[in-house]
Amino acid sequence: MTAAIRQYLVITGNYWAFTLTDGALRMLVVLHFHQLGYSPLAIALLFIFYEFFGVVTNLVGGYLGARMGLNRTMNIGLFLQIVALAMLAVPAAMLTVPWVMAAQALSGIAKDLNKMSAKSGIKLLVPDTEQGKLYKWVAILTGSKNTLKGVGFFLGGVLLMAAGFKGAVILMAVALGVVWLASLFLLGQDLGKSKAKPKFREILSKSRAINVLSAARMFLFGARDVWFVVALPVYMATAFGWDHWQVGGFMASWIIGYGFIQTIAPRITGQTEGRQGAVLWAGALALIPAVIAAGLMAGWPAQPVVIGGLLLFGVLFAINSSLHSYLIVSYARDDGVSLDVGFYYMSNAAGRLLGTILSGWVYQAHGLEACLWISAGFLVIAALMSIMLPVKRAVAA
Repeated sequence: MTAAIRQYLVITGNYWAFTLTDGALRMLVVLHFHQLGYSPLAIALLFIFYEFFGVVTNLVGGYLGARMGLNRTMNIGLFLQIVALAMLAVPAAMLTVPWVMAAQALSGIAKDLNKMSAKSGIKLLVPDTEQGKLYKWVAILTGSKNTLKGVGFFLGGVLLMAAGFKGAVILMAVALGVVWLASLFLLGQDLGKSKAKPKFREILSKSRAINVLSAARMFLFGARDVWFVVALPVYMATAFGWDHWQVGGFMASWIIGYGFIQTIAPRITGQTEGRQGAVLWAGALALIPAVIAAGLMAGWPAQPVVIGGLLLFGVLFAINSSLHSYLIVSYARDDGVSLDVGFYYMSNAAGRLLGTILSGWVYQAHGLEACLWISAGFLVIAALMSIMLPVKRAVAA
């Protein structure tokens, strides 16, 4: 086993462990506050700081990764998640909305430090001449993460039933603490540390390719979350009459399937280049929410239209996401890679934040169809922006 593969396995293991706790924590918070009588929109607002601090963390985290090394930023992310879990292991009377929002903010910072470090680290482990391997490694990391996030949703429900809210977060904090201690010894020292100490003003990308890809990414993820985060679960509960477990189980299964498609995206896209692939797949994805919205407005049966459309949306969105994740790692410079990757994922977090806010507001004011039309519009914008990407050499998938 080569040193690069050993480091890839350590990075992936860290990312997997963190992702399990991230997905489980989200489900724990949703279920616990649902039991306390909070509305779906109120529960969604608990995660606003989680998304907002993702924007800030990715921007500053890329700079810290280049200055300190990705091993340190990844381990800091793991530690902060342990602190966030410990914050929730307090007596029930202390679990106020501001306290939970603060814990979620810390968890959001931890998550994006961990993700930025993992994605940037892979760039440094694969020679620039082996773009096919880079695409596959990024796809496996990205897809497995989302699959495990879905598993984490189920884990959160099981832990809540078996150990209660406090017991569940304590168990996860202890398990993640073991992973953190192992990571301190196993992760390569100074991984990703820039030879030329970057200045803080360099956190804004000077690369046209990365700026364009980042803008497209913002609209890509805004298009997903504008109907997926709040509107869809509430719609399933009200229009379909599904109970909480049916909604949560379906959403978790969707994310697991979505993650699996991400891992095999290189096989689906085959040989592709950056601009053409990004434009075509985003354009194809834009058709799905438009067709769902048109079907609902035409009076077609809502359940098969929404569920069938959501499944197809998941397949195409997974391919788009995996291709984008590869392109940012490919476009990023070798020295100070985390600056470029951090800037890119800042746009990703901004898209999620925009989508989360719009999802609650637009659904409450105008319904699911309006959310879907906005999603389609965002995807058209993402496809048009992708036309400005540079042509990349073919990737042997």
